[in-house]
Formats: sequence, structure tokens, C-alpha cells
Amino acid sequence: MTGISATIGRIALGLFALCFAAVSSADVAVPELRAAVTDLTGLLDTSASAQLSSRLQAFEQEKGSQVAVLIVPTTQPETIEQYAIRVVDTWKLGRAKVDDGVLLLIAMNDRTMRIEVGKGLEGAIPDALARRIIEETIAPAFRQQDFSGGIATGVDQILGLIRGEPLPAPRAHDQRTSQDGTSLGSGLFFGLLVIGQLLRTFLGRLLGACVAAAGALLVGGLLFGWMVGLVAMAILFVVVLVIDGRGGSSIGGYSGRSGGGFSSGGGFSGGGGGFSGGGASGRW
Repeated sequence: MTGISATIGRIALGLFALCFAAVSSADVAVPELRAAVTDLTGLLDTSASAQLSSRLQAFEQEKGSQVAVLIVPTTQPETIEQYAIRVVDTWKLGRAKVDDGVLLLIAMNDRTMRIEVGKGLEGAIPDALARRIIEETIAPAFRQQDFSGGIATGVDQILGLIRGEPLPAPRAHDQRTSQDGTSLGSGLFFGLLVIGQLLRTFLGRLLGACVAAAGALLVGGLLFGWMVGLVAMAILFVVVLVIDGRGGSSIGGYSGRSGGGFSSGGGFSGGGGGFSGGGASGRW
């Protein structure tokens, strides 16, 4: 009897685990954030989606705030409020410490929508105004089957409210500064490398490497900090000492392209913004 009871218990636990897994997997997955507009229903045609996405990305460059649109078939078994929080927790729209992100979420089969507002924009877009945008702009257009127009007009109203809010300036110039700094560092390194090879020719292998390394320490330390200078000194000393300048293309396979930093290919990703449940929901 004890063995039978244990077997039954294991079967019951197994069934419970399967049921729990089934319930958990029933939650709608949060899609990967790749663009300002994510349409999983085909509601918007390619042109409308691209135009809206381009406008939102241009607004981010102008104002710094991130506004994204997500269209899903359903959020069930979760409410649209629950799913919206999962999305913004995953996507992290807006800038860190500024928290200036907004999500317009539409669940087509449920006929529900929500505007989720980041903490930093709750003054610019209070719950009452978010509700008005839904009830007076988006929902009426949806009832007339004008989905593209309703979304575009609703987004324009959201952008208008954000535009009037005093927020920190966009950080695009910091990205350009970072890229310029990386390019400058690469140029200086190769300049010092060429000089080091010349010094090695005239002063000998060891002395040439020492002089080049000292130059790397001085230039790198003054421009980028002494830790960077020390690293550059060590690398340049070894390179000039060991590598023959006539085999320049074989220097560790290194090229003038930067291996890190910002991608010139663009893209759309969250900036670390936070949300606390501000916004409004509605139906059509």
C-alpha cells in the first residue's frame, strides 16, 4: 500500500506540475523590441508601419523620449494592464533616471488598448489625459475601422504632450563624442606604432620600444586617462619590440575599425526607463 500511495503521489505531483506549466506557458510572450512599432497582427500595412516608426525614432532624436507601439492579437489570460507592465519591464522604454517612455498597447481580439506612461512623464500625460486620448481619439476611429488613422492621431497627441514637457536634452551628441573618441584613439595608436617602428630602425629594438611606449603612456594618459595610458604603453612596447614593421598587416590581426561602441546601423532598443503603472486603458 505504501508503494502504491507513493506512486499515486508522484503521479499527482506530475499532473500538478504539468498543469502549472500549461498555465504559465499560456501567457502571451513579450516580443523582442526591434523597432518603434511592433505589429504582430498585420493590422498596419508596411508603409504605415514604417512611417510611424520613422516618426517615433525622429522624435526620440529630437526630444530624447521613447514612444513605442505594440499591437498583439490578445493579452489573455492576463489583463491588458498586467501584460503592459510585463512589456515595459522587459523593454525598459525611455532613458534611465529620466523614465520618459510611453507604450501604446493594442490587443485586437480583445478590443482593448492601453497607454502605459513612464514615471518621468506622468505629469505631462496624467491618467485623465491618457484616458481622453483613448476615448475621444483612438477608440472612435477604431469603431469606424480606421485603425491606422486612430493610431497615428493618438500617437501625435502623445508626442504633443511630451513635447511641452521640460526634459533633459537627448544624448545623441554623447554617442558622437564616444565614436569620435574611439576614432581618435585608434588613429593615435597607429600613429605611435608607425613612429615606434621608425624609432626601432634608428635606435634599435629595445630603445625604440621604450621610447614609443613612453609616448603612448603620455598621450594616452593625458587624453583618455592614465589607466588607458598604461594599457597603451604595455601594448605598444610589446608590439614594437616583437613585431617587424614590414609585416604591418600581421599585427595581431588588428584593423582600424573599432570593435565596440555604438553601431552605425541604428536600431531601436530601450534605454532603461522605469514605469509605475501610470496611464489608462479603454475599449472600442
